[in-house]
Amino acid sequence: MLTILPVGGGFVYAFLYSIGTIGILNNGFTLSHWVNVLTDTSFWFSLGYSFYIAIVSVSISILLALTIVLFWKKSLVSNNSIVSYLLYIPLCFPAIVVALFSFQVWSKSGLISRIVSHLGILTEITSFPDLTNDTYGFSILYSCILMITPFFAILFSNLYKQEQIDHLKNIAMSLGATKTQALFKIVLPVILKKAKITISLFIVFVMSSYEIPLLLGRQNPQMISVLAIQKLQRFNLNDIPQAYAIACLYMIFIGLILYFLFFSKSSTQLSVSPLKRNFDD
Repeated sequence: MLTILPVGGGFVYAFLYSIGTIGILNNGFTLSHWVNVLTDTSFWFSLGYSFYIAIVSVSISILLALTIVLFWKKSLVSNNSIVSYLLYIPLCFPAIVVALFSFQVWSKSGLISRIVSHLGILTEITSFPDLTNDTYGFSILYSCILMITPFFAILFSNLYKQEQIDHLKNIAMSLGATKTQALFKIVLPVILKKAKITISLFIVFVMSSYEIPLLLGRQNPQMISVLAIQKLQRFNLNDIPQAYAIACLYMIFIGLILYFLFFSKSSTQLSVSPLKRNFDD
C-alpha cells in the first residue's frame, strides 16, 4: 500500500494535467495532448527504441551470466575468488558513473580509440567509429550489460544451488541423457523459468532508465524516459501536458506487463515434476 499510493497519486496528477483539468495553461478538459502524442511518430520510435535496448541488453546479459555460472560456478561460491570480486565491482557504481566510464572507453577520444591509434590500426584517431551517441545505442547497451550481467550471474548461481541443478542433471544423465540434452532440457529451463519474473522486471527497468541514455544516447531516437523529461523541462509550457501524457501511456504499458507477470497463470512457480516431462520430450 505504501508503494501503490505515491505511484497512484502521481499517475492521477499526470493524467489530470494531460487532459487539461489542472496546470498553468489549462483551458478545461481536452484530449488534444493525448492525440498529439499518439499521432507523433517520435513517441512510437522512442517506445520501440527503448524496447530494443532493453531486449538486446538483457538477452546478452543472460547469455553472459549463464556462461559465467556454468563454467565458473565453483569460483562464484568461493568468497576469495577473483571471479567473485570482479562480479561485485560493477554493482558498487551508480548508473551515471557507469555511463561516464563507457564514454571514456568508447568515445573518439577514449581509451579504445587511443589504443587502436597507437597500434597503427587507424591513421587518425578521428576515424574511430562513433560508438557513443550512435544510432544503434552501442554504448548504452554496453553500460546496461555491464550493470546487469553481475546481478544475473549472482541470481543464476543462487538458483543453481537452490534447485539442486547438479543433482537433477546427474539423474537425467543416469537415465541416458547426454550433457547437451541435460543442459537444454534441464539446466536452462529450470533456471530461466525460476528467473522469468526477475528478467521481465529488468526489461522494464532498462526501458525506464534515464541517466545512461541521457549521456550516451542521441537526440533522435530517444529512449522514452529521456523524451518525457525533455518535454517536461522545456521552456515551451505547452509541451508539459504532452510529457505527462507520455508518462501516463508508459505507466499503462508497464502496468499491463506487471499484470500479466503477476496475475497470469503462466507465472506459477516451477516444481520438480517438469523434470520427467522435459526429459521425455
